[in-house]
Amino acid sequence: MNSSEMTSSEKRNVLVIGNGGREHALVWKLGQSAHVDRVFVAPGNAGTAAEAHNVPIQATDFPALIEFARENRVALTVVGPEAPLAAGIVDAFQAAGLRIFGPTKAAAELEASKVFCKNLLRSANVPTAEYHTFNNANEALRFLEARDDVPLVVKADGLAAGKGVIVCDNRQQAIDAVELIARQKAFGAAGDRLVIEERLHGQEASVMAITDGQTILTLPPAQDHKPAYDGDTGPNTGGMGAYCPAPLVSDQMLQWIEEHVLVPTVHAMRRAKRPFRGVLYAGLMITNQGPKVLEFNVRFGDPECQPVLMRLQSDLFQILDAAVHNRLDSVGPLRWDPRPAVCVVMASEGYPGKYTTGHPIRGLEEAQQLPDVKVFHSGTALQDGQVVSAGGRVLSVTALGENIANAKFNAYRAVKCIRWQGAWCRKDIADKAIKYAQ
Repeated sequence: MNSSEMTSSEKRNVLVIGNGGREHALVWKLGQSAHVDRVFVAPGNAGTAAEAHNVPIQATDFPALIEFARENRVALTVVGPEAPLAAGIVDAFQAAGLRIFGPTKAAAELEASKVFCKNLLRSANVPTAEYHTFNNANEALRFLEARDDVPLVVKADGLAAGKGVIVCDNRQQAIDAVELIARQKAFGAAGDRLVIEERLHGQEASVMAITDGQTILTLPPAQDHKPAYDGDTGPNTGGMGAYCPAPLVSDQMLQWIEEHVLVPTVHAMRRAKRPFRGVLYAGLMITNQGPKVLEFNVRFGDPECQPVLMRLQSDLFQILDAAVHNRLDSVGPLRWDPRPAVCVVMASEGYPGKYTTGHPIRGLEEAQQLPDVKVFHSGTALQDGQVVSAGGRVLSVTALGENIANAKFNAYRAVKCIRWQGAWCRKDIADKAIKYAQ
């Protein structure tokens, strides 16, 4: 039976794969569906434990996940992180006759290989930075020695948890980046191949879309904050906060991105015999020449997923189920809370470098009781009934507001309720949007 024929009396079990803030947001939103009975999450965290059934299975243990999905009559599995997608979890579930939302291993190469992504963008005539690819450090260093001393970006080809991109102001920094990635193997096998590209200037924006390979549902634009510290300074992280919508991307620009970025990419993937189904996430630089693609991800962003889902009023299960059944065209226009949402990530002391875990977290209930606030857990665990820190990014404190400034105020008011040893966050999440709106 397809999603459009469901009735609210037909309740389904859902399994979410992953243990971060994005997965907590997915669990929370899927649990609101009238079509969903039980939500399982593997392995989950302390936050998901309060709203769903945590299952002690790692995201890369495909045989155990498949066995669990069969035994618990899971109607739909939703994959959060990129690593299991790149490793072929969708292929494994489909081979077992199980329904799962996400791209196949071949389609996930759009994120798993920067070289593949850049070559596909070029073939599809999608605007992106000029680039060159290299199979080893020597090739890359020879190229740099022959180049003018200009700002460049050096990228590891493979997955590096959002940290394999080094923005360089000059040739020497680019040479150092090549040494770090390709010779010292700072990101392991991800640095076996390299991309060196021109450095684009502008503001970044994230546009995510849900697609079944034919129909594309574009979600409102968001903006992530990758650098660790205020004013976009410090080392890159997995993301220190986000807001949605991003006023930088007008409705007209969003339509342009859909027509010139998302649609041609989906068509190009089909032509490449890698049909794409799942979340297509375009990381964009809004330059003076218009939007250009920095990279593609093949899943919901983290922390962008949190403010986006905070605003979503449509039934997420119906949307994802329709995508899996190739019936996304049966889903009407999505409904959104007109208010913007801001997400502030609270992190462990030392992140994105070395940090300690196991610190008790206080004030969660107080924060959660504030109006229009949801505290998503990113890196937490339960220890003797107490919520403790268990990761670098620990909480994603998300709030709605009448305008972006009000949403920021609500989020930081909740942040002030929460304490643990070494807790910190950026203080300027959404300031760019507030400035832009003035």
